[in-house]
Amino acid sequence: MSEEYEVPSPHEHQLEHEASHGIALSQQVAIFTAILATVGAIVSYQGGHTQNEALYYKNDAVLNRALAADQWSFYQAKVIKEQISEGQLDTTSDAGRIAAIKQRLQRYGEEKDVIRQKAEAFDQAAEKSNHQAEHALHPHERLALAMTLIQISISAASITALTRRRWLFGLAGLAALGGVTIWALAFLL
Repeated sequence: MSEEYEVPSPHEHQLEHEASHGIALSQQVAIFTAILATVGAIVSYQGGHTQNEALYYKNDAVLNRALAADQWSFYQAKVIKEQISEGQLDTTSDAGRIAAIKQRLQRYGEEKDVIRQKAEAFDQAAEKSNHQAEHALHPHERLALAMTLIQISISAASITALTRRRWLFGLAGLAALGGVTIWALAFLL
């Protein structure tokens, strides 16, 4: 009668030991890393969104600045025409010509007011867009820091899985806590 003896390998022995003493370290690291990867994806998305939103507003501000500059140039052209007409007024004595020049001067004055109002409106729109861009970009720096801490945490957790050094898992937890806290505060401060 032959009896077979099974000699467990060190790996099997380790798995049995971990199974009898709760969740294995490698399982903890895997779950921890999966959760952090999900949080990191959300933080990364939000960081990209804040950049895109800020760029949208900055582009709008640049467009409004260009439109305002066009209007101010047009305004300057009207001022020059007005000054030339005033100079012509001094050099003529013909009543019909004087009346036409005065009518032209009145028209230039009215046109200048309309152009100035448009230019000022474009300037105000540009200022508003610049302010909105700053507001949109405000959380981005904190989101970038939060993402960096989450990545450090994932790296430390991965090293923990390889080296089985629990203190690294504690470091990973601290980095994750810091990253999640900064993420939570990114839109509040």
